[in-house]
Amino acid sequence: MDYATAGVEAALAAGARYADARVMEIRSETMSAQNGEIRDLRQQERAGVGVRALIGSSWGFFATAEVDQRSARLAGERAAQTARASARVPGPALELAPVPAVTASWESPCEEDPLSVPLGEKADLLVGVTRTGSEAGGQLALADYQIWDTHKWFASSEGARITQRVRECGGEMSVTAVGDGETQRRSYPGIRGQYGTSGWELMRRLDFPGNAGRVGEEAVALLSAPQCPEGTTDLILGSEQMALQIHESVGHATELDRILGWEAAFAGTSWLELEWLGSLRFGSELMNITADATIPGALGSFGYDDEGTPASRVDIVRDGVWVGVLSGRDSAALAGIPAGGMVRADGPDRLPMVRMTNIGLVPGPHSLEEMIAETGEGIYMDTNRSWSIDDRRLNFQFGCEVAWEVRDGRLGRMLRNPTYTGISPRFWGSMDMVGGPAELTNWGTPNCGKGQPMQVGHTGHPAVPCRFRGVRVGVRG
Repeated sequence: MDYATAGVEAALAAGARYADARVMEIRSETMSAQNGEIRDLRQQERAGVGVRALIGSSWGFFATAEVDQRSARLAGERAAQTARASARVPGPALELAPVPAVTASWESPCEEDPLSVPLGEKADLLVGVTRTGSEAGGQLALADYQIWDTHKWFASSEGARITQRVRECGGEMSVTAVGDGETQRRSYPGIRGQYGTSGWELMRRLDFPGNAGRVGEEAVALLSAPQCPEGTTDLILGSEQMALQIHESVGHATELDRILGWEAAFAGTSWLELEWLGSLRFGSELMNITADATIPGALGSFGYDDEGTPASRVDIVRDGVWVGVLSGRDSAALAGIPAGGMVRADGPDRLPMVRMTNIGLVPGPHSLEEMIAETGEGIYMDTNRSWSIDDRRLNFQFGCEVAWEVRDGRLGRMLRNPTYTGISPRFWGSMDMVGGPAELTNWGTPNCGKGQPMQVGHTGHPAVPCRFRGVRVGVRG
């Protein structure tokens, strides 16, 4: 904490009207296997100090990998110099939404330290499941895990002093089967795996060995499954695909920096206009989306964001109406709303920016079984395979790994290469059934890209199965 304080004090002495600093130490480990053999093992440690300074309406930022008093003070001075240079071309007045300046500490729940689990045990897991997957008929069986152990010390010129430790882990496996001019893949638990602010107990609960054979068999079965037909029909989406749908068409679209036009270089802006907040119908009355960084074990959870704002739950869509955004202190002040606590950086050498926390769907009154039973003709899709969405987060086309026909309230044939397309408010407006609490999964996405230079964010997406009416499916190209 002394180094963070030193960076703040130096920035203030150099003329900043506000400053904050983060000291971060990050340990990470990843291992991967292919067809019964370990392919890669990486263990990394990195540390640094990053300081932000505000002069006039301009931010300055400077970071150093040297964690000591002299380097921290130099970072503060250089951050203020950058802010002063930027202030020579002044922009609109910039204030910061108020947050309490606290002295606090927070640590994510962890039953079994993932970095303490023997490497041999982890290797045996990956080797075993990839061997099982390939023995089931797949030509390519892959599995991996990732672990992060992050310590943060935050200080601000307003008096905040916050210490946090966040441990995260998770993994994924897939089997690819190759046929005559055709390849099909099945993944578990999903295309991006499953991750959380959790210890190795999460990997044990996922039970990769118990699912490896099934994943391989389904990949082979898809090679001979009929093609998903093209047309308009009722669509049921499983919770893993719903997580991706929420991430792309709601999460990114409601980031306030995109809405304000501050973020456009990577993945575009947003179709939403701030003046519509509180009145725009985003979807059906069953659509309730929250941003909740307080969910225990979810990947987008923390105690305080990288501006020292406490984690909270914020309504984003309520009864189908757009009511909230993902914001930081500066963007929230401009919009006249409370600070959202949604600003994070992926390391000490990156400027914190608005990032998703746990952006998820509040469960509804239905079940997947009821959705199938009440569908006369439709398609049930799950597990994302591809995604495409325009740079305003409005028009999209998604592909899934697997689908099944639904006829007369029953699941029918497996289908290959299923896709669907839509326009966000029309698509969400067609949602007429939402799965209940028993079907809720807090999916974790460890590879959300944003910004230039790009930062990789860890986000969570609570999701349940849902049904949508009159969706165009089977689109090619």
